[in-house]
Amino acid sequence: MEQTSISQHYITDNIKKVYMRRLYFPAMLLFLLILLWIAFPIQSMLFPNTVKQGDNLSKKTGFRSSCVDVTIDHLYFTGYTSSLFGRPDGYYYYTIWNDKCLIVLLSPSTCEEGLSSMDHVTIHAKVSNPGRSYNQLMFNLSTDLNWTSEGLLEQMDSYYLDEVAINGFSSTIFMLLYFGCAVYTIGFMVLCIMWANFPLLSPPVRALRNFGTPKKLLQAAEEELSTLPQLATEDMFITEHFFIEVSSVGVAIIPIAEILWIYKYSTLHKFLWYHFEISYTLHITASHHYYIRCPKNIKSDIDGIIDYLSEANHDILVGFNEENRLKVQKIQNHSLQFEQFINFLKRHI
Repeated sequence: MEQTSISQHYITDNIKKVYMRRLYFPAMLLFLLILLWIAFPIQSMLFPNTVKQGDNLSKKTGFRSSCVDVTIDHLYFTGYTSSLFGRPDGYYYYTIWNDKCLIVLLSPSTCEEGLSSMDHVTIHAKVSNPGRSYNQLMFNLSTDLNWTSEGLLEQMDSYYLDEVAINGFSSTIFMLLYFGCAVYTIGFMVLCIMWANFPLLSPPVRALRNFGTPKKLLQAAEEELSTLPQLATEDMFITEHFFIEVSSVGVAIIPIAEILWIYKYSTLHKFLWYHFEISYTLHITASHHYYIRCPKNIKSDIDGIIDYLSEANHDILVGFNEENRLKVQKIQNHSLQFEQFINFLKRHI
């Protein structure tokens, strides 16, 4: 621990750095979402092409457009179904399409679980290439008709329409997860950019409203920190009136007069049977249910911080024990477990 020369806007500059660093992960996630948008027919699922019966399906498919809205006349049940977990999730129908036979896989709700024929159906479906289930269907049909699979395939269209792939459970879950991640990612990036450009709106500064006017308290903390910090470690500082944490994890500012309880917690880092080191976390509880933790510090630094704070404010309770926990709970008139849960949500959401 040593006294150090610090710039006049050290806290504000570090708030900007923290939220700019936090852009890395959502930026990577956004890039992944863009790749998924390209690799899967998400755009065409949302904005499908409209197809008329008899259109050339090969011109309606492509890397970014493989879902269509289509109205089909004269559909006939093949007698075969697809199944998921032992229950039918699709029914295979056929119709005449450009003088060839086209297979259409309908969801149970569309065909009322296997109507023998339907005269007029409008569906939202994926234009699919034949796969294992399709080839199995062709084998079964050729056996029923006493044909060869190759002979039957010559009478079939080279694509088939799959309504289940668009309206099924898996595709619905995929779309919900995709757009849920997209909304969260974009929203988080917007907030990080806003907080990086306007630090006064960031959570560490807004938290100061518990103790007064955030702008004035930030200015006072900046001024005291830049002139002469009373105590300084790698990422924790004590000024005349404030405890300040500035680390890669985040930034926190607490008036010393508002601190109620401080204690340290040790963590043993190990891999299998090999013990690496012990790190220490400083826990601070302040009035108005404000709680922070300063992880991955060395014991001497935390001991120095605790000693200095306890001397600066003799009302601070020192050490983790049941007596201190009950005292703080009585002062806060609130369950500490619930407070820590709320603060955990504030830090991570």
